[in-house]
This record gives sequence, C-alpha cells and structure tokens, in this order.
Amino acid sequence: MINLPRETLALLAAMLTGILVGASMVAIRHISQDIGPGSQAFLRYSIAYLCVLPFLLRAKDVHIARKDMIAVTMIGVVQFAVVVVLLNFGLQYMSAARAALIFASFPLLTMLVGVAMKREQFTRAKGIGVGLTILGVGLTIGEGLSAHAGENELLGALAVLASALCGAICSVLYRPYLSRSSTLAIGSLSMAASIGFLFLLALGEGLFADFNSIVAKTWESVLFIGVSSAIAYMAWLWALRHTDPTRVSIFLSLSPVTATFLGYLMLGETVSISTGIGIVTIIIGLWVATRKPSLRKLDANPAE
Repeated sequence: MINLPRETLALLAAMLTGILVGASMVAIRHISQDIGPGSQAFLRYSIAYLCVLPFLLRAKDVHIARKDMIAVTMIGVVQFAVVVVLLNFGLQYMSAARAALIFASFPLLTMLVGVAMKREQFTRAKGIGVGLTILGVGLTIGEGLSAHAGENELLGALAVLASALCGAICSVLYRPYLSRSSTLAIGSLSMAASIGFLFLLALGEGLFADFNSIVAKTWESVLFIGVSSAIAYMAWLWALRHTDPTRVSIFLSLSPVTATFLGYLMLGETVSISTGIGIVTIIIGLWVATRKPSLRKLDANPAE
C-alpha cells in the first residue's frame, strides 16, 4: 500500500472537490428551469446533510467547544447560504461565462485574505499559479464572454465578486476550528446551520406548494447534486485542515474544466482550441502553485 504525505492527500481531496463541483454544475443545468435557486440550495444541502448524518451518529469524536459553535454556525450560513444567494443574484444580470470568470478569482481572494489575516505566507509560486489558473479559466470559457451584457451587469459582477470574497473568507476562517475539532463535526454543524436559512428561501419560491410537480429526472439530478456536495464539502474541509487555504481553493479552477468535459461527452457541446489551451494553462497553474519550493531542499541540505 502506498503511503502518501498528508499534504499530498489534502491536494488530492481538493482536486476531488473541484471535479465534483464541476460535475454538479452540469447537473444543475438540467434543473435550473424546474426549481428556483434557493430551493435548489435547500434540497442540495438537505440531502448532503442526510448523507453525512449516519457517519455523524456513529462517530465518537464530534465534540465542538462551546466557544466555537457560534462562529462555526455563522461561517456555515455564509458559506452555504450567503455565497449561493449572491451568486444566483449575480447570474440574473450577467452570463454564466462572465460570472464563472469573476468567481475564478476565488483562489486569488483566498490568498489575499490569508496573507492579510496572517494565516498563510505569500509566495511567488502561489501568485504565479493563481494568475495562470485565472487566465486558463478565461481561455476555457472565452467564447461565452462575448454574450450580450445586461443593463445591470456591474451590479451582477459586484454580487458575484462578493460571493467569491465571502467564500474566500470562510476558507481562511475555517482553519483554526478544524485544528480543534474533527472535519465531520465542523462540516455537519456548518451544513445544518445553513439549512434553516435556505428553508426560508425555498418557502418563498413556493417549493413546497409545487413539491409534487417535480419529475423523476429532476429528482435524479437533485440527488446527484446533494450526494456529490456532501462528498465535496467534507473533502474540502479535510483539505483545509492539512494545507494552506490558497492551495485548496485553487483546485476550484477544475470546475469549469470538468463542466466543459462533461458537457462535451453528455450534452454534445463543442470544445474549441482556446478551451484546450485554457485547460493546459490551468494544469500548469495548479502545478506551479502546489509544488514544493526548491528552497525547502536547500534548507534541508544547507551549504557548508
């Protein structure tokens, strides 16, 4: 059996998160016209919580210090509710491609927040890697950027940027609580805290009045999104526990790559040359941002 370092496993967990988020984006396309955005989020995280609940009930160490519970609850509401609301609001005024490009600033914002809060160190490799992944995302979805801009596109752009910023702040704030409590404990409390807020949004959209009208195919997509969200979120938290937030969040750039690949396979969407170049650029950016600096080797073998 191959024993991999914890940091390597953390990067693999972050990679899994990025891939699952991209797969969920494809599934969401099938239900976007059938279920409102708030209702989608409510069903998504309700199912995700039900997936986590059996492990939570069987776990022995799910204790969270009382002083941490309020903070974790607030972070969970922001992570699952505020981020989703702001993103969906922004999508009302701009194309999905433009929104995806703005949201790709997530790792850059995470790095800036982490450095500002002195939770991680800035390195040239991280800066270059983050820049390359943003460029790669732009190339991957470049054709969609030519979509006609809406009248309130600036308002939409600010909402999407605020969504990314909220997610970045949560990524940084989670780290100290994950060092004191288990991933399962933090994840389940955060998710449960958001469900109540999302319930109000779903109620306002009339989800429960039209509940019986949801068809089987839509339920299949909802179930996939919910289960994949449970896996992705727990993997993301575990990764945050074992490596820098920037290194974790940068793998979200795999989301548009995964969505593009699955869109090609399942929906017959075309893949342009610029998309291929963008994917390669993202891969290079990930390698640059996550590789270990050569200075560590010099520190381990200092010159005489």
